[in-house]
Amino acid sequence: MNRFLLIGLLPLAIAAPASAQHTGHAMPTPPPAADPHAGHAMPATPPAADPHAGHDMSKTAPLVGAEPPPPSDHAAERFYSPATMAAARAQLALEHGGAPAWKVTLSMAERRPASGEDSYAWEGEAWYGGDTHRLVVKTEGEGADHLESAELQALYSRAISPYFDLQIGLRHDFEPNPSRTYATVGFEGLAPYWFEVEGAAFLSDRGDLSARLEGSYDLRLTQKLILEPRAEINFAAQNDPATGVGSGLTDTELGLRLRYEFRREFAPYVGVVHERKYGRTAEFARAAGEDVDTTRFAIGLRVWF
Repeated sequence: MNRFLLIGLLPLAIAAPASAQHTGHAMPTPPPAADPHAGHAMPATPPAADPHAGHDMSKTAPLVGAEPPPPSDHAAERFYSPATMAAARAQLALEHGGAPAWKVTLSMAERRPASGEDSYAWEGEAWYGGDTHRLVVKTEGEGADHLESAELQALYSRAISPYFDLQIGLRHDFEPNPSRTYATVGFEGLAPYWFEVEGAAFLSDRGDLSARLEGSYDLRLTQKLILEPRAEINFAAQNDPATGVGSGLTDTELGLRLRYEFRREFAPYVGVVHERKYGRTAEFARAAGEDVDTTRFAIGLRVWF
């Protein structure tokens, strides 16, 4: 009987609230979490200090545009004597292009074979000096069985722009006879598109006036193979039968040369040259039994050092 009573009361015991199981035991309430800043007065953050506070900028720094002017001379002369600085500047200019130099160029030394009689010709130039002032010596001539023409020029050359020089001096013709000496005024330089041009006016010791214009261009087919067209035109103001020169356009020379530069300083070439005389000059040549219009093959060498 008691067994059945216990079985009937068991569900009631299970359904009883959990809090009834601890009746008579007062569970302590956990204290609230302590405030880590409680009881501590945090000081207020002071404002950022003004770096210019208490400073009158008008007294410590000059106004923009009111700075003292730079020294009128070289600043380094505050620490070194003018003589020392002058020597230093002269040495600096010398090391940056002011040093004297020299160059010798034989731009044309060639043989011109022909069915009748071979001929030869040369043209060259040498100079010594700096970027602005130079002494220039030029020579050119030609001949066959004998020397037909030969000239030498001694010139003072003055740079008048980055690409052109003004030249004045003397020219002396050794051939043809009788020889002539000329006062010379001319120019030499590099025209736009890399054309090398040269011109001069000549006044002889007999008062005869003449002029010459030359031009050439290097057409680079490769880094070593260069095709060079070249032209020379001569004029005269008076007739000079003694030297075979007539007034007006006297003669022209057109050339086309193909050279191979084994080195920049050494280049053999082949080419063709056409020469023609005009006007009274052609008449003088015919009277002397000379050709007035010739075209010849040329083989030669161009060198410089």
